[in-house]
Amino acid sequence: MKRHWKVGDLAKLTGLTVRTLRFYDQIGLFSPSGQTESGHRLYNELDLSRLQQILSLKELGLPLEEIKSVLSGGQISPLEILSLQINQINEQIKLQQKLLEQLRHVSKLMQGKAELSVEDFTSLLQAMKMEFEKPVIERQASWERHLDLLGDFLAEESGIPKHKEEKQ
Repeated sequence: MKRHWKVGDLAKLTGLTVRTLRFYDQIGLFSPSGQTESGHRLYNELDLSRLQQILSLKELGLPLEEIKSVLSGGQISPLEILSLQINQINEQIKLQQKLLEQLRHVSKLMQGKAELSVEDFTSLLQAMKMEFEKPVIERQASWERHLDLLGDFLAEESGIPKHKEEKQ
């Protein structure tokens, strides 16, 4: 038996908003495979698989346009997407474990009333820095990409030609 979901049901099922799903449809990233007679969007299991791929690539930091390109061009398989996501989570776990080890070490020293060395604090600070710095750097890169795209769009809209250096 093949299951189908309307946009509201799919939103509840996935935790996304109806607005997000409609936007994905509008930009041609994620369209429903069918419609009801009254025009409501209907999604099936294959659509759910594609949505999982989209969300996985988004979690990896790819912008929606790149995700659309990757999925439409068949440049990467669903299995490769899962592998990328697994690798990213494994890397996050390693960082968390390193931070946990450092925190436990410093806590043990403090409980024993031992004097903490500069190396103890710097190791802890480095582990903390890695934990908090990576998302900030990723977010900054994402904002820079979006600002570049916005700048390009505004330049096109206003008819301002780009300098050759800016295109490179």
